[in-house]
Amino acid sequence: MASNSQTAQPETGAAIFIKRLFVKLGILPFLLVIALVVFTLMSDNFLTARNLMNVLRQSVYLMIVTLGQMLALLTGGFDLSVGTTVALASVVGAMAMAAFYAAFPDMAGLAIAIGCLAGITAGTMIGAVNGLGVAFFNVSPFMMSLGMASVGFGIALYLTGGVPVYGMPVAFGDTFGFGMLFGIPAPVYVAAFLVLVLYAFLYRTPQGRYFYAVGGNLKAASLSGINTTGTLFFTYVLCAFFAAVAGMLLTARLDTGEANIGASMPLESIAACVIAGVSLRGGVGRLENVVLGALFIGLVQNGMNLARIESYLQTVVLGALLILAVIADQIRLRYVASLRD
Repeated sequence: MASNSQTAQPETGAAIFIKRLFVKLGILPFLLVIALVVFTLMSDNFLTARNLMNVLRQSVYLMIVTLGQMLALLTGGFDLSVGTTVALASVVGAMAMAAFYAAFPDMAGLAIAIGCLAGITAGTMIGAVNGLGVAFFNVSPFMMSLGMASVGFGIALYLTGGVPVYGMPVAFGDTFGFGMLFGIPAPVYVAAFLVLVLYAFLYRTPQGRYFYAVGGNLKAASLSGINTTGTLFFTYVLCAFFAAVAGMLLTARLDTGEANIGASMPLESIAACVIAGVSLRGGVGRLENVVLGALFIGLVQNGMNLARIESYLQTVVLGALLILAVIADQIRLRYVASLRD
C-alpha cells in the first residue's frame, strides 16, 4: 500500500503563488474578479462609466458606516446598533432641522447646521452608551449593541410615530444629497475626507495603534500602559459617529427623516469588513481594504439589481458572502501557519 508521501501531489508554482496571494490579500481580490466577470456577462450596462459612478454614490453610506464597524472589530468586538444609529440620527436631525427652518425660514444654512449637529450628537450618544457598557461594565459587545439597537429603534419610532419627517430646507438635499462637484457626488467627498482623517489617525498616531493592540491582546495592552478602557469607550463612540454621519447623508438623499432606514447596515458593514480581511478575533485589518470591501458590497448589490434578482434573494447572497468570508479567514490562518513551518 502506497504511503501518503508517495500519493500526495506536489503543489505547482501557480498553486503556491495563489496561496501566497491569498494569504497576503485575503479573499477580496478573488471575489472582486468573480463579481466583475459574472455581472458583466449578465448585464451590458454593468461596466459603463455611468453605472460605476452610481455604484460609488450608492456605496458611500455603507462605506462610512463600515469605517466605524472596522474599529469595533479591530478591538475584538462589533456593533449591531449601527443601523439604529443611522435611523435615530436621521429622525432627530430632520426634526431639529425642520423645526428651526419653520421658525426661521430665512436662515436655511443655520437650520442645516443645527439639524446635522443634533442628528450626529443623538447618534453618537448611542455609541457612548455602548462604550460605557463594554468598557466600564465588561458587557459583551454583542449583548450591549443588540440591546441598544432595540432601544434606539424604539426611540426613533416614538419620536415620529412611524411617519417620515418632512419640512427640511431644499438646499440640504440639493447640496448633500444630489449635489455634484466636478462630476462627483458630494457624499463621495465627505466619505473621502473621513477615510483620509481616519487613515492618518490609525497609522500616523500612537493612539491609532492602540486599537490593534487592544484587539490583539487586551491583557498585554493593559500591561504595556495602554488605557484599554478609554480605547474601548472611544471605539464605540467613533463607530456611532460614523454611522450618524451616514444617517444625515442618507436623510439628505431621501429628503426625509426615516425611522426604518439602516436596517441592513449591521450585516452589510460586518460583511464588508470580514470580506476585506478584518479578523473577527481582533487586531487585524487594513483601512484601504475595508474601503474596497464596502465598494464590493455595493458592486454586488448593483449587479444583482441590474440582473433583476429579487431583493429577498439578495439578502441570501449577502449572508452567504459573509459566511464564505469567515470560512476563508479560517483557511487563511491555516495557510499562514503552514507557511511559517
